[in-house]
Amino acid sequence: MALRPMKATVGAAALSCALLAGPAAGNAMACDNANARPGGASPAQLESATVCLLNDARARNGLGRLRTNDRLSAAAGAHSGDMVRKRYFAHTSRSGKDVVDRLNHTGYIPGATSWTVGENIAWGSGARSTPRSIVSAWMHSPGHRHNILSRRFREIGIGVTFDTPVGSYSTGATYTTTFGARSGPRQSVAARSSSRLKLRVGAPTLRAHAAKFSQFR
Repeated sequence: MALRPMKATVGAAALSCALLAGPAAGNAMACDNANARPGGASPAQLESATVCLLNDARARNGLGRLRTNDRLSAAAGAHSGDMVRKRYFAHTSRSGKDVVDRLNHTGYIPGATSWTVGENIAWGSGARSTPRSIVSAWMHSPGHRHNILSRRFREIGIGVTFDTPVGSYSTGATYTTTFGARSGPRQSVAARSSSRLKLRVGAPTLRAHAAKFSQFR
């Protein structure tokens, strides 16, 4: 099963998921730079904070932590940068490449028996460009939440680029998170489906899309 573009005004790529009961709020982990804006912390620090917040959300819902994966992160970082440079906001690039193409290019998918991947993209300006704002927006969007809380995913990649793919803002950042799980080398058949959501919130601006693809034997 697979899921493609999902758009929301709070940035990312994902698919729907129900809220599960979790530990009390007092058990939330502390994530450094969770409230930092671009310029107040480096892209790497915002990336680390975002992964920390996503794993906190999973822990609160009884799910295991996602491990960072360099090949997922390479795809995520490249896509955030490409959206900013070429001024678009979508899972499919100007050259027609989607998250599956990007993960084939970085070597995450080739050789796998079966795999499932997802992608959340988002951009925000001002106070809405912090990791906490982005993750909060994703968690309030059914599609994005689904990717974050999916039991199928085991790994995550993250890429943050300062600046936004549209508009002109004094501070802004574009986020891509790429989720994945894979197992060993047999023939598979891919299945894809898509969902789309748009939500508008007031300034500062925040936008998001979600996508998910799976391939099973």
